[in-house]
This record gives sequence, C-alpha cells and structure tokens, in this order.
Amino acid sequence: MKNLIRGIVAFSILTGSVALSAQTADEIINKHVAAIGGKDAISQVKSISMETSVQVMGNDAPSSIIVVDGVGYKSETDFNGSKIIQCYNDKGGWTVNPMAGAADPTPMSDDEYKLGREQIHVGGPLYDYAAKGNKVELVSKDADTYKVKVTPKDGVESVYTIDAKTYYVKSVAGKAPMQGQLVDTTTSFSDYRKTEGGYMIPYAMDIDFGGQFQLSITVKKVELNKTIDPAIFEMPKAAAPAAAPAKGF
Repeated sequence: MKNLIRGIVAFSILTGSVALSAQTADEIINKHVAAIGGKDAISQVKSISMETSVQVMGNDAPSSIIVVDGVGYKSETDFNGSKIIQCYNDKGGWTVNPMAGAADPTPMSDDEYKLGREQIHVGGPLYDYAAKGNKVELVSKDADTYKVKVTPKDGVESVYTIDAKTYYVKSVAGKAPMQGQLVDTTTSFSDYRKTEGGYMIPYAMDIDFGGQFQLSITVKKVELNKTIDPAIFEMPKAAAPAAAPAKGF
C-alpha cells in the first residue's frame, strides 16, 4: 500500500510538472513578441520602408515595400519593364498587374482584401492580436516548433510555425489568390536582423503557391519611421484613353 501511495504521489508530481511546463498560445505569442523586440520597440515603429528584390523564374526584379502602421501596405515590383503593384489600406485594396492583363488600377475583391489586409499592421497578426479581433489557438507542438492558428474576426485562418528556441516565426501557412482561385500558400522566413530601435525583421522570405509557383524576396535596405504620404495607398484613377486624331477634310 505504501508503495502504491508513493507511486500515486510520484505520478502526481510528474504530471504536475508537465502541466506547469506546458505553454499556452498566449505565453508562446508573448515570447514571440519579446523575441522580435518587445511591445515598446514595436510600438515605436510607425512606418517601414524596404528596398527588396524578388527572385522568380530565374529573374531578379527590383522591388519595394512600404508599411504605415494601421494605414496601409504597398509593394511595387519592376518585372521586365512592367510595374506590378499590390496595395492595401484600412478600407480596401487594389492592384496593378500588366502581366495579368490589368494595366490600370483594379480594386480587389472582398475575399482578396481579407487575405492580405493584416499587412497594414507593424508586428504582424500575432502582435496585439486580441485588440485586432484575432483569435489564436495552439494546435500542435514538438521539441522544435509550436504551431499557432490565427483566425481573424472576418478573415481566413492561417497557421504560424514558431521556433521553440528563438520564438521567431519560421513559416506561415494560409491562402492566397492565384489566377482567380484561392491556393494554399506557405511563406518561410529566415535571416532575422535587428533594425534601429530593436525591432527584428526577416531579411529573407520564400513563398510557395500550392507547389505551382515559387518566389523569393530578399530585403536589401530597411528604414524606419520615414514620413510617408498616406495618399500613396489610395487607388489612382485609370488613365484617360487617348483622344482619337482629328480627321482631315
């Protein structure tokens, strides 16, 4: 009987220690936020301007990304002389993509906008997630990684894989529009570097669109808190058609 009691006590202590060591989604996210600079450092970042390059199909295209916290996100890529633009603000989104037959600014559908609007926020969907209306859930964990599902209040869920040692985001699995359809995407992040003020940014991103298409983004230069005119996030009007030449008499 004494041995049985000792066994029960030992088991209770063991399971208790395991329970104490288990981490919740909140605890993991708090450690992630601390790892990328902490709330104080992130809250000081009002805008991010990045010079980047996009590697796709053996080509290297110069590009840029501008984010004004809570106001807008805009990326521009110069691909073989064609400028591709993707832009979100706090009300909607628009694109320009001559390679897809959309040379004029074109509004995004509601579904497309919901998939990318979180990019207007510095720190990402995990930072200050509750205030943004996002729900989080720890869906799996092992010795190397944690997987946290993020569900926006009226958007599409995504799963963040977080490194168990560094607490940096290693990848995000979600959805993205491609040729008029939603496809599964995985974005992998690496080469995290500290910017002025302590905010950590990944300088390398690899994006896989459902195994059908891949591209890589490399950050060349980062500037924080530049003054950005919010008008750049508004959709410009399409160019007026050229007037027909006057007919002679």
